[in-house]
Amino acid sequence: MGDRLEDIAAAMVAPGKGILAADESGGTITKRFKELGINSTEDSRRDYRELMFRSKEAMRSCISGVILYDETIRQKAADGTMMTAVIAASGAMPGIKVDTGAKDLALQPGEKITEGLDGLRERLNEYRGLGAKFAKWRAVIDIGPGIPSWNAINANAQALARYAALCQEAGIVPIVEPEVLMDGPLAAHDINRCAEVTDWALTTVFRHLHYAKVKLDGMVLKPNMVIAGQKAAKQASPAEVAERTVKVLKACVPAAVQGIAFLSGGQSDELASEHLSLINQLGPFPWKLTFSYGRALQHAAMTTWRGKPENVAAAQRAFAHRAKMNSLATKGAWTKVAERAAA
Repeated sequence: MGDRLEDIAAAMVAPGKGILAADESGGTITKRFKELGINSTEDSRRDYRELMFRSKEAMRSCISGVILYDETIRQKAADGTMMTAVIAASGAMPGIKVDTGAKDLALQPGEKITEGLDGLRERLNEYRGLGAKFAKWRAVIDIGPGIPSWNAINANAQALARYAALCQEAGIVPIVEPEVLMDGPLAAHDINRCAEVTDWALTTVFRHLHYAKVKLDGMVLKPNMVIAGQKAAKQASPAEVAERTVKVLKACVPAAVQGIAFLSGGQSDELASEHLSLINQLGPFPWKLTFSYGRALQHAAMTTWRGKPENVAAAQRAFAHRAKMNSLATKGAWTKVAERAAA
């Protein structure tokens, strides 16, 4: 792999591999730890993430890159090795979350705008010095009565484009993540409404990426799948989710984009694998279709570990299992039989 943006992007979506989203904020990971009775400290957060990064089977075969939080990219492993070096030694690339979170959009009740553009040029140069090859920025689009508004879609698309341009200026590949929420506070929309809003969001994002002169072969798109809200009365079948997702992507995503790494967005571990596999079965596509999962990759490992050193090996096996299932899904080869046989 070279240092060209298109080479890094291609490596991020290499066949059979996906991206581990380990960029939970301190508040988010503390909440998840608390649910399992784990004390959240700088050392415990390091130990948890290190067990995944040192899972040789999973990292070398199934993971192309890891999205880190600011705390983690600066941390050393228990043996004094920089965490970024641990990741690089596994054959994966370190990346970094650079937005500062979704805040209330002024005069738009129920809608959010992601912040973090101020000082981003300087932070990107620092992160590149710390070893980051790529970055991530997440915009959140909620669906509810009267929302999303044009202003929310447009403002978030413009911010994503400005972020992506700054990344490429710094020699860092941007992951562009416009997420239409399936698990928001309202989230009672059906799959048709999700398809409509996802189409709108993606079309607007790519318009702004064009205006900002972002190289499409030097970025990775991280979208939601087209799926009904969690509170919807009717849930679509996995086959319909796959079909509707592919239809929207074909309508909205230029062929120049090298890869699409789906977010899991609150889906269960197994369902996220099933959807990804069914989507890939509908190919071929002009882009690689893979995963960039957080909870859907980590949940089993965290639940197994529970902060206890004696559980590290079992947690690594749980992580490797989920990584392998998602690797199969990138090839359209995941099945319930494979899930049970490998468990």
